[in-house]
Amino acid sequence: MSSSPYSRSTSPRSRSSSASAIETRAFSAASSLTGMIASPSPPAANATTTLQFLVHDPWKDRPVRKFVVVHEKLFHAFVVSQDLSYFNHGHPVMQGDGEFTYPVVLPTGGMFRVLGDFYPDGATPQLLTETLFVPGPAAPPATLSRDYSTKSDRNMKVALATLPEQATAGNRTRMTFHVDPVDGFEKYLGAWGHMLAASDDLIDMIHLHPLREDGADVQFDVVFPRPRVYRVWVQFQRSGVVNTVHFDVPVEEAPK
Repeated sequence: MSSSPYSRSTSPRSRSSSASAIETRAFSAASSLTGMIASPSPPAANATTTLQFLVHDPWKDRPVRKFVVVHEKLFHAFVVSQDLSYFNHGHPVMQGDGEFTYPVVLPTGGMFRVLGDFYPDGATPQLLTETLFVPGPAAPPATLSRDYSTKSDRNMKVALATLPEQATAGNRTRMTFHVDPVDGFEKYLGAWGHMLAASDDLIDMIHLHPLREDGADVQFDVVFPRPRVYRVWVQFQRSGVVNTVHFDVPVEEAPK
């Protein structure tokens, strides 16, 4: 069974010179300007922080009022900690024209990256990243090495194979995930799986959905932009239960 690929990523070229500035990938002249506000500010560890996303139409100089539903939701958000131990995938709720809110509990101090993915009606899909700092002790940045070992979560095991075996920057890597058991395997939010890949320095963040599903095998095509190690989270649903696991994929420089 096949599904259309759905893939977008941030890249170094889209980064602002300011570490806290919003990074937006604009796909056309009709793109939206977006901001994020954290309340309270600054956030506190182990307490609820509300993330408020504001989407503005620069051409009509007004908030965006209509959005396209993508994979059953108007807005997809991911929050990842600097040490890559914390992963949160959720769906901000629309509160009014151009405004979405999403409550999170950040477990420690330190830096967190927030990825927002949404589709203003009449425009094109938008992807943004924001940096969020929480006062207090923080874990050091992640140091990753290859980890393709089979993972288990709530009611499913997931194994990974890649083609080619060694991923290279700028080239397609076919990632095939084998889920076990396959009985009860079903779509989650309209797709056979969801993926977020983040580089170990949190510059690159890639959100995508499967190229195809064939029984117990789910395939994603990924183009890693730089030679780094990437943590890849995948989510699959079985019998109404969402399973989240991660793998660490080293990416080498492409041969000349």
